[in-house]
Amino acid sequence: MQDDLGCYYYPDPSDTRTRVYVRKGAAGAEFRLWRSGLPEVWEKHGWRGEDVLREATRKFRESARGESPEIPKGNPLKLYDFNVAEALLKDFK
Repeated sequence: MQDDLGCYYYPDPSDTRTRVYVRKGAAGAEFRLWRSGLPEVWEKHGWRGEDVLREATRKFRESARGESPEIPKGNPLKLYDFNVAEALLKDFK
C-alpha cells in the first residue's frame, strides 16, 4: 500500500493502527514505524536500515535461547518483514 508518507505494510493485518513504512536506502531496505494516535513514534524513531534490524533480530534470537545477556525490548520479528519489504520495493518503484 502507499500514501503520502510512502509505501507501507501492516505487520499485523488485523491491526491497521500500526504501519511499517519501507524505502530503498543506500545499503538496502530501510524501515520506519508509524502508529495511529501516537505521532511521537514517527517523530522519535527515524528510518532504520536493514542491517541494523537484522542485528536486532539476531540479538533477539540469541536472548530467546539464553545466549545473550542483552534482552531487547520487543520482538523485531513481529514488525519487520524483509521479504514483504523487498516485494513492496519492487512493486512501488
